[in-house]
Amino acid sequence: MTLLAGLRHPERLAGLVGMSGYLPLANTTAAERHAANHDTPIFLAHGRSDPVVPLASALASRDTLVALGYSVEWHDYPMPHSVCAQEIADLNRWLLRVLK
Repeated sequence: MTLLAGLRHPERLAGLVGMSGYLPLANTTAAERHAANHDTPIFLAHGRSDPVVPLASALASRDTLVALGYSVEWHDYPMPHSVCAQEIADLNRWLLRVLK
């Protein structure tokens, strides 16, 4: 939902975080995205063995966003549909950089 709503939001956002998710309505994103967030940085993280949202869906979302010109920081981890300490550390570094 972060990617769906954030890319279409009419006011500038500092960044978008997607964890263990994907880009809903990817095929309409190019036409529906708002210019206010055309250069919003994006952090995406996903487990390599996620049984809920397949890694392939997350990779396809990342590739779509990159093709649309977004700056995507991608991370994948040896975990299922969950959160790990390394993911939190990577997100913390990204947030500190984006929100400085």
